[in-house]
Amino acid sequence: MAAEQHTRDNGVKRRHRQEGPQKHVMIFVLSAVLTLIAFAAVAAGDVNPVFAVILLLVMALIQVFVQMGFWMHLKDKGHMMPIIFMLGGFLIAGTCIIMALYWVWWD
Repeated sequence: MAAEQHTRDNGVKRRHRQEGPQKHVMIFVLSAVLTLIAFAAVAAGDVNPVFAVILLLVMALIQVFVQMGFWMHLKDKGHMMPIIFMLGGFLIAGTCIIMALYWVWWD
């Protein structure tokens, strides 16, 4: 891994680890494999529809965490506020979806 040295005021050198391109390639391949698994489940045709929907939802959830963690760098320090705002947005959107479904199916 590539390392960069930083000097503090007291003269102590510390190393700062950087992500190399190999990690980005690995995450890209993981994203492509997850997409291929989801595509294969739908393209197979003879797969149970309930299983296919559950598999698609699980693959989508994994994709969301991979995308936000690595491509949006939310796994790094100092990103707590964007995470909190995203979770708040998901909570509000989920509440609106549940309310809309409840309203549509109200007898």
